[in-house]
Amino acid sequence: MILPKIILIVFLFINNVLSFVFPDVRASLTKLMYQETPEMLAPELGSTNSGSVTSIPGVTVGNSSEKLPLIAQRRLFGRLGSWNCCSNPFGGRSGNADSTSRTLGTFAGVFSPVALSMFSALLFLRVGFIVGNAGLLVTLLQFVIAYGILLFTVASVCAVSTNGAVEGGGAYFMISRTLGPEFGGSIGTLFFLANIVSSALYITGCAEGLVENFGPSGYLVSSGAVFLPDGRWWRFLYCSSLNAAALAVCLVGASMFARTSVATLALVTMCLLCTLLSFFIQHPLQVVIPDANQLVQNATYHVFGNYTGLSSKTLKDNLFPEYGRDYTTEGQQVNFAAVFGVLFSGVTGIMAGANMSGDLKDPSKSIPRGTLSAVAFTFVTYAVVSLLTAATCQRFLLGNNFAFMTGISFFPPSVAIGLLTATFSASLSNLIGASRVLEALAKDNVFGGALGWVVRGTRRGNPVVAVVLSWLLVQLILLIGSLNLIAQINSVLFLLSYLATNLACLGLELASAPNFRPSFKYFSWHTAFIGLVGTLIMMFVINSIYAFSSIILCLLLVIMLHLFSPSRAANWGSISQALIFHQVRKYLLMLDSRKDHVKFWRPQMLLMVANPRSCCPLISFVNDLKKGGLYVLGHVLVSPPSAPGEDGASSKIPPLLPPYSAEYPSGDPTLREHPHWLALIDHLKVKAFVELTVARSVREGLHHLIRISGLGAMKPNTIVFGFLDDEPPKDFFCRESSYHTDIFNSHEARVLEERSGGWRESEQGIRQRFSLRHHPTPEACTLAPRRLDGEEDESLMEEGERPSEEEFVSMVWDVLWMRKNVCVCRHFHLLDKSAIAKSRNVKRIDVWPINFFHPDSVDFDTTSLFMLQLACIINMVPGWKSLRLRVLLCEQSIPRQSSSNQEGETEPAQAQPGGEKQLRKLLQMLRIAADIETVAEWGVVEALLPRKPGAMVGESEWMGWMNEENPALADEMEKYLGIVNGMLRRASDETVLSFVYLPPPPPPRPLQAYEGGESAPNNLHTRYLSALRMMTEGLPPTVLVHGVSLVTSTTL
Repeated sequence: MILPKIILIVFLFINNVLSFVFPDVRASLTKLMYQETPEMLAPELGSTNSGSVTSIPGVTVGNSSEKLPLIAQRRLFGRLGSWNCCSNPFGGRSGNADSTSRTLGTFAGVFSPVALSMFSALLFLRVGFIVGNAGLLVTLLQFVIAYGILLFTVASVCAVSTNGAVEGGGAYFMISRTLGPEFGGSIGTLFFLANIVSSALYITGCAEGLVENFGPSGYLVSSGAVFLPDGRWWRFLYCSSLNAAALAVCLVGASMFARTSVATLALVTMCLLCTLLSFFIQHPLQVVIPDANQLVQNATYHVFGNYTGLSSKTLKDNLFPEYGRDYTTEGQQVNFAAVFGVLFSGVTGIMAGANMSGDLKDPSKSIPRGTLSAVAFTFVTYAVVSLLTAATCQRFLLGNNFAFMTGISFFPPSVAIGLLTATFSASLSNLIGASRVLEALAKDNVFGGALGWVVRGTRRGNPVVAVVLSWLLVQLILLIGSLNLIAQINSVLFLLSYLATNLACLGLELASAPNFRPSFKYFSWHTAFIGLVGTLIMMFVINSIYAFSSIILCLLLVIMLHLFSPSRAANWGSISQALIFHQVRKYLLMLDSRKDHVKFWRPQMLLMVANPRSCCPLISFVNDLKKGGLYVLGHVLVSPPSAPGEDGASSKIPPLLPPYSAEYPSGDPTLREHPHWLALIDHLKVKAFVELTVARSVREGLHHLIRISGLGAMKPNTIVFGFLDDEPPKDFFCRESSYHTDIFNSHEARVLEERSGGWRESEQGIRQRFSLRHHPTPEACTLAPRRLDGEEDESLMEEGERPSEEEFVSMVWDVLWMRKNVCVCRHFHLLDKSAIAKSRNVKRIDVWPINFFHPDSVDFDTTSLFMLQLACIINMVPGWKSLRLRVLLCEQSIPRQSSSNQEGETEPAQAQPGGEKQLRKLLQMLRIAADIETVAEWGVVEALLPRKPGAMVGESEWMGWMNEENPALADEMEKYLGIVNGMLRRASDETVLSFVYLPPPPPPRPLQAYEGGESAPNNLHTRYLSALRMMTEGLPPTVLVHGVSLVTSTTL
């Protein structure tokens, strides 16, 4: 009768002490024993992901759960509930709606589940195995290593979990919402497997405890009696029965189990105190070696081990390691790694408190305080038990009877009760935890339809299908049989999840994200890094094969989820973006434009685009041409002028934006357009940025884009335009095109609008982004603006509203004036890159390094070298490598050998008569592999070039053959250009792409001249554009090029 009184006194004493350490313990115990509580799941089990599941159509999962009274009122618990030692500083906020869902304090919500998870089978069943093989000193060292890893990981867990509420899935939720769906899904899958293995581990330990206490030579059966037979398959039967019992609890009363963690911890603690007391009061005795130990057990008589009581000699003998053989694994040799694997498997479970964040009254205080206190409590407990074990038991007993504590206890049932309670509750906890992680993976649609049936199998908030599947997997792991072997797999998987948690915290800290400001302050990148390295090292120390296999599996899952997972586009916020931003910013600051050198020049392209629907081939071509450089798609939205008399309006100068636009009531129209352009980049698979601007005209918008595009030293050096002519557009998003897509049509366009917050109810009809209207040319899409006057969803203008010929030529001149290279592209709607390798009729890329408007000028100048550079670059790109590069050399454009200045920059060469020898030598110096072909008919064609009259000598060429006062000269020039065009067409029969010299345009009028209303057109610009149109008519895709900077080098 004295034993129940002792237990009661001990229990009340624990309650009294813990009430001072955890002021909310009394309230937790009272609420635990007396009230029905709202939905809540146990640590590492519960999913607080509420609401319906939108990722799987037609499936809605409620968040209701069974509510069962935990324990009926008992006089004992009534006395405990009335024991009030101090007030609760985290007490409820009466009247607050949040208090109804956040009911747990530090002790019940964090400390109890963490401590229970860290005791499990190790405390009563494997301390002897560890001390008997590793010795006391190595055992304490291993505990220090294990708890050091745990301490640093706890710091990371506390930092991440106090930066926001942690929902169902625990470690999976934290990692996936930090590292993104790919890493989160892979680590979550391994964390799910870790819970499965852990559940099997604890069930195996529970079955081993049953056999040791109720089997042959069991401590709780009379001599000679066999209550439970022993053997491999008998143990598998016991494990299966326990697993079935766990399944029944999960299916029927999971919430009841979740609320008994405090009572379970109290029971385990009382049993532990009985065991500790036994070390002091028990006299020396002999402890029988179990029959299962076939390594030392004799069939004739039982072998015994010695319990000496507290003895300095016994302590001295057990100080140092002496590894033996493990009788539970058929005599396998024990080593440091095997011992540490078993030890670490018993101290996993530090995620338990973080999983309860959504149900804690004050997570920012409860999680760090409860987790760290549980870690400290279990560490002291293990250290004391290890010390007492080493000081009282001989090594033979420890190495050959893992359940020796029952044999030395003054009350043997206490050890059995503690062992069975701790292991079965831990197994149940991990089984429920595994099912909740699986449910979270299914809800997040990580594996798509493969797990859709898991979500559909939910009843009253309990994921029945997930529980059953987890139970089946646990049943498979039980076939391994040996607790020590399962422990190593369990340790490696949990270490991998801890590694990912440390990695997540390290990434958040290094990214310096302003919104990462957790309430827990006792961490830094140093602690996360040490925890990460420590977990990685110990994974390989425990078992290198398991560690390597788990990492490979994790990486394969990452790749698979990145490629195929429907959740890969989930907007959870990936740490990779923050880290990329951090590193890009750092290296951009290091990129100094003053240190640019011609040796490392690369094209950095700004392509002016208004309607990508009709110029997809050009966008893809420039993507090939950039050679790893900057690529920007520029787009101009033209602001409509306000009527005279309106506020802020002027009769001469239109406002940049009206004070309020009915079309864009939410503000900047570029914000609404941007998602469509990003979707375009994804569809075309080009590596480009998007820059949008609003301006009064396309020309003004071009100035904006040239000046603002890029960042730091990464600024565009080459501007690309389409051509302006009268050819009809082609829709490359139609079904017949290789660029086909429906994402810019009807419903898909609306989805993009809704994501950007710009869709209006009045626009829910049929809608097409980048729609075509009647305009002259496919490449004109790179010039025509977008208007903000009610036609913003139409990409191009009606005839007369598109840029005029004068404005187009002025834009080309502006680019050269701003010291940028310029390319004008024509006929790219004819380009079919996929047919290049298949067709036998196309073989070459042509370069025409001669200014056909002024062939008497220097030929191989900066523009000629720039053309060669671009042609060489495109010839290096996959898909274009099969073509031969050909330089068309006109008879009188043979260059002298180019010279190099002191910096190795290639100086332009002056034209001189001679053969093609000098040109070949030049190409050899530039390391350009190209064929040289002399155009024999050039001499005849050049003779037709009209010469300026004597009165016009000294005037610019534009005031010569384009002067209206000399129409005969202009007619002769048109005839000459027609013949040049014929020569080009005859030479281009097998040509895929031509680079042609772009003569500099005539200077424009000032930009302000366009602001005063209509004015007479500039005929020089019209004639210039007409000449270009005439010269390139009927050619294959053609790039008109004019360079202003040196881009080639002959030095190392």
